[in-house]
Amino acid sequence: MNAPTSANVGVDATNVSSNRVSKSALSCSQHSIADAIPLRAITMTKPSIVGISGSLSDPSRTSVLVKAVLTAIERETGYASSFIELSDAAPALFQSRSPKDLSVTGKAFVHRVEQADLLVVGTPVYRASYTGALKHLFDLVDHRHFSNKPVVLTATGGSPLHGLMIDHQLRPLFGFLQALSLPTTVYAVESDFSNYAISNPDIEERIARVGVEASTYLKRRTNQANGSHEAPLAAIA
Repeated sequence: MNAPTSANVGVDATNVSSNRVSKSALSCSQHSIADAIPLRAITMTKPSIVGISGSLSDPSRTSVLVKAVLTAIERETGYASSFIELSDAAPALFQSRSPKDLSVTGKAFVHRVEQADLLVVGTPVYRASYTGALKHLFDLVDHRHFSNKPVVLTATGGSPLHGLMIDHQLRPLFGFLQALSLPTTVYAVESDFSNYAISNPDIEERIARVGVEASTYLKRRTNQANGSHEAPLAAIA
């Protein structure tokens, strides 16, 4: 299949895709269950950093938050990122009940998520959980692509109490996929924004912290995948 362009996968014009994925995997140390998960071998010029907004609204505070985290990671790593709006991807994904039903466009969305070296996932809190749109996307992925993949978790909600959803709902989803959800998360409420721009310095500070943390995990992951003998990813959590 031809590589998708930004026009047919619903991503920002600054997207930079990475060409890689070896069928072999590197063995990790056996110190823990997370360490025992094999790393997907990576042959790359630049790692793929992908943000996903699980909001179907436009404009969307969730999308603003995810993009802000991507910007912080770009600043720390020097690598460009790409962004997927599920509001754009929905027509291609929602017509498919299983991966085999996906259209070419739908497969391009799923492939981009599967092949990312680091994900930034955001969702509005909806009925005490993440959105059905986000769940449907991850129902369509192949879980074998997610072992030890670093994932930054973000969410927006109407009350500070809704922030518990990240650890009680979103983190277990990526635990099932055997991804490595990073320790620091970002949760924001409506009052943290002004005209769909982040206006709370505390949120901005936390985003900057996530940028540094994600950069550390991404560098460690790519170094391990390329044969460097460093401490396992889980050991720096």
